[in-house]
Amino acid sequence: MVHVLSSRTLLRPTDPERSRAFYGEGLGLAVYREFGTGPERGTVYFLGGGFLEVSGRSESPAPPEVRLWMQVADVAAAHEELLAKGVEIVRPPVKEPWGLIEMWIADPDGTPIVLVEIPDDHPLRYRAGI
Repeated sequence: MVHVLSSRTLLRPTDPERSRAFYGEGLGLAVYREFGTGPERGTVYFLGGGFLEVSGRSESPAPPEVRLWMQVADVAAAHEELLAKGVEIVRPPVKEPWGLIEMWIADPDGTPIVLVEIPDDHPLRYRAGI
């Protein structure tokens, strides 16, 4: 088995400055580290138990199959905060048939991002026999 010590999702945006503004200021993600210089420098953000690296440049957006899933403590509070910051909400919070509360946004290149709240009584919060 491969012993994974850390992991991150890599995004190559079409406009790195715009994407850094979105993830850093719009979403308020904390910076883990930065590297390089110039407009295509890299910025790595904390994502709970993982990382998101925005670096380099792409001529085209990531394919629509690429999506980010971010668990938050309170989707309603995130909704209000993002609205106040001017972040476009693709779909406001909705309790899904599977019991999670989900809200959808998109980054400047259109990469779908789901913000998920796991209610206290949801089975994902419990493991059988523990």
